[in-house]
Amino acid sequence: MANVQLEFQANAGEADPQSRPLLVLGQLHNLHRLPWAQLRGKLQPRVSEELWQSALGTLNPNPTDSCPLYLNYATVAALPSRVSRHNSPSAAQFITRLVRNCLPGGVNRCIVMVCERSEVFASACALARAFPLFTHRSSASRRTEKKTVTVEFFLVGQNNGPIEVETLKCLASATEGIRLAARIVDTPCNEMNTDNFLEEIKKVGKDLGITPTVIRDEELKERGFGGIYGVGKAALHPPALAVLSHTPDGATQTIAWVGKGIVYDTGGLSIKGKTTMPGMKRDCGGAAAILGAFKATVKQGFKDNLHAVFCLAENAVGPRATRPDDIHVLYSGKTVEINNTDAEGRLILADGVAYACKDLGADIILDMATLTGAQGIATGKYHAAVLTNNEEWEKACVKAGRNCGDLVHPLVYCPELHFSEFTSAVADMKNSVADRDNTPSSCAGLFIASHIGFDWPGVWVHIDIAAPVHAGERATGYGVALLLSLFGGASEDPLLNMVSPLGCNGDSPPEDMERDSKRRRLV
Repeated sequence: MANVQLEFQANAGEADPQSRPLLVLGQLHNLHRLPWAQLRGKLQPRVSEELWQSALGTLNPNPTDSCPLYLNYATVAALPSRVSRHNSPSAAQFITRLVRNCLPGGVNRCIVMVCERSEVFASACALARAFPLFTHRSSASRRTEKKTVTVEFFLVGQNNGPIEVETLKCLASATEGIRLAARIVDTPCNEMNTDNFLEEIKKVGKDLGITPTVIRDEELKERGFGGIYGVGKAALHPPALAVLSHTPDGATQTIAWVGKGIVYDTGGLSIKGKTTMPGMKRDCGGAAAILGAFKATVKQGFKDNLHAVFCLAENAVGPRATRPDDIHVLYSGKTVEINNTDAEGRLILADGVAYACKDLGADIILDMATLTGAQGIATGKYHAAVLTNNEEWEKACVKAGRNCGDLVHPLVYCPELHFSEFTSAVADMKNSVADRDNTPSSCAGLFIASHIGFDWPGVWVHIDIAAPVHAGERATGYGVALLLSLFGGASEDPLLNMVSPLGCNGDSPPEDMERDSKRRRLV
């Protein structure tokens, strides 16, 4: 899968499935609406119309089903006929599974995706997750041929005209961002250390014509970033705060995305056990998602100021490691007594959001992180957890998740009841809760929010992606599609506007649009 090039085309052309294997994928009622004339050139002479209809008649998705049409060269697969209200109508998770299990092998392959126009974005993003880029298998290094998977969408239902060229470009940008994020998360720390993560950021900046701002090592300490410096100071590769800034003419608001980039998390001196430490290369998933989303968003034409803030560190063990009982002064000016060095992500994000508020003047701050193991218990393996000071944005996150396939579900936001878990006798707060049975995922998010203030008038959104950042041993690139969808209302791209639940292109009355404040223009 690592050397697969994914191409989206309005028409994938005709080919004998023995020379170009084919997977036809969609909900069963949509597959029945796919005209044989549309498929004939991709299946003949191996598959007749009678065989195609017979195959459709055998499908009984529960939740999915598939049927080979011609040996291993052609397959039809059916998605669930219905999904629940907390799932994406696209059934995105099942798309990824079916492609991995049912797409025939070969150097040049084709997927025909049958869906409604509103499901195109989520479906494309789901397809991208089936083709991870990272591998160090020795057999892969011996293969020199490039593999191509061509994707053609056949649209059914309302607005079922042909796919536009600009839509294909958007899908290419989004899927490139997802695969970039997944590659970074899959790469182990002996390669993806803070130095190399900075190189990834610089590459994206170079592609977009943006020079990143980088604050590193002792400069972090000198400038007051006690959270990032304190977490990463024991590592061989020093910690860093890096920022990519997109500042177009005519911008009316400033948005900051802040990503947790812990390239490896040993737990620090509060060290993790031998069964919980493997997989901690994924603790940079929030920063990786923001990098992939930033690249795609800017390429598709973002109309407002957008800052991507990367909080990078390795939580290592060494003579310089932070100890429990140490007190750090964070960038907000608040003091934190460390009672658990394995609660490190909130420390670096606290510095990141405070910087976004104080130095970047952000109206909307979103932080994304693999923050708590409790997230998977609270909202499950497939739904990230959202915590926000704004009810409209909470609803928007849930809707954006359903639109793009990166599912989201709310956490309890109640700082007056929960923030007391961080009470310290000697500092402004501790960094870990007193009672781990009292909504720890919400509390972890509240710790971050406290460093911009619970009375801050802007929009703050926290997305905990600890569970959905991976499926088994592979990264999913989770978060890229969610950010593209959630903020699509500030994009010039028509497809991103369509999947966005926010913006002035929705159902708001004209008089409401006129009096929208600067920070609320996306609501």
